[in-house]
Amino acid sequence: VSINKTQSYCDPAIQQRTNSTLHRKRKMKLLYLAIFVALTKTSAFLPVQSPLSSRQSHRYATVNAMVDIDEKAPRDVATFDQWAAACGVQRAEGFQLTSDDGQDIYAMTTQNLPANSPVLLVPNQMILSSSRAMQEFGQLREAEEQLATLNISDQLRHYYLMIKILVEYEKGDASPWYPWLNSLPRFYTNGASMTSLCYECLPPLVRSLALKERTNLMCFDLKKVPFLSEETKKNRDLLKWAYTRSFEADDGSGDLRIAPMCDMFNHGTETEIALMYDGEGNCYAQTTRDVPAGSPLRMSYGDPTNPSYLFARYGFVDETAPATFCKIIIPHVTKELEEIGYAHNRMLFYHETGDVSEEVWDVLLYQILGENAAKRRQFYEAHKNGDYQTKQAMHQEYWPQTSAKLLDHINDFLAQLQNLEGKARGKDPNEHPRLPLIMRHNEG
Repeated sequence: VSINKTQSYCDPAIQQRTNSTLHRKRKMKLLYLAIFVALTKTSAFLPVQSPLSSRQSHRYATVNAMVDIDEKAPRDVATFDQWAAACGVQRAEGFQLTSDDGQDIYAMTTQNLPANSPVLLVPNQMILSSSRAMQEFGQLREAEEQLATLNISDQLRHYYLMIKILVEYEKGDASPWYPWLNSLPRFYTNGASMTSLCYECLPPLVRSLALKERTNLMCFDLKKVPFLSEETKKNRDLLKWAYTRSFEADDGSGDLRIAPMCDMFNHGTETEIALMYDGEGNCYAQTTRDVPAGSPLRMSYGDPTNPSYLFARYGFVDETAPATFCKIIIPHVTKELEEIGYAHNRMLFYHETGDVSEEVWDVLLYQILGENAAKRRQFYEAHKNGDYQTKQAMHQEYWPQTSAKLLDHINDFLAQLQNLEGKARGKDPNEHPRLPLIMRHNEG
């Protein structure tokens, strides 16, 4: 028996069960922050001065309208589109916003776009940034200490960016960002927005990721933020709405940013565009390949082999993922296991073929050898030293055990999905509007 990078061993039972699992866990729209060639000084787009006003000039302005965050409230995309143009957003010929269902608004092109051509420019002044929020509000020492105590200091930039959104929300239409805020979705399906029943209907991995999102949100204690109103601090629906998406800049700063209009790019494994920032902080979108007219313009939100994370963080099912994590959950992962290949982006089932990655077989064999310390050490050393022949011989020797272990895992997981389906069956989607998408995720 030979081991290849995506080896299925042609075992009919495993192939059938793997395919069955993949049909039930179909793909999820991902995001891969693609690395691409920087725009040159002679870009077709030239930055212009944005008419955005400063925070101070709006502090005492009269508020005539507030963003309605009711989940059924309409999105005013037309006004946002006009505002973006007035603020200096520049776009390629053919760039437009569209929708298939009236809810999901996304960018597309009506003209052919050559590879490496500019698609969109968003001026620096329009971009919301965690670093700017930190400078604007100063250090919220008590709040930062609270995050550190809860062991989520890694969410500090997300925290400040959310506060910035809440500050602008409180200004209503006196905020320079009001047209953008009023164009955002009201209904979200990410982990932070789910209910207890939603979590009960999720498989273990995505459940843990979704609960982590919810926990992060609940730990964002706004009591330590003196300039937010008590009404805002107590409005849990508002906080969930403000817990929106942002992406780390590609300039090494670690800054989290939201560039209005760029947030209309949908997600895909096969991306059409990628984002970058120039030295002045303007955000550019550039094509990563030739894009024919009529195509969506999609960017990558993350690893395309980890659709569970994307579903928990952003709330969508990726229909384009080529592979997915095999869902073998090991409670205590050692350094050796990681070196053998235990990682969500390496232990994969492939959608089209049903193939199983080499790392799945290696991890299964490493587990099986746990009762024989000498054999486990031999396998680990062979892996570490690139001794393919020894690994091959051991895989062949233990093939009946590893194949049986994988088949048991697939059977258990399919039974688990059936149990989760039973929990959701009969529930009113009007009362639990996120359940249909969760079931679609489980069936994918």
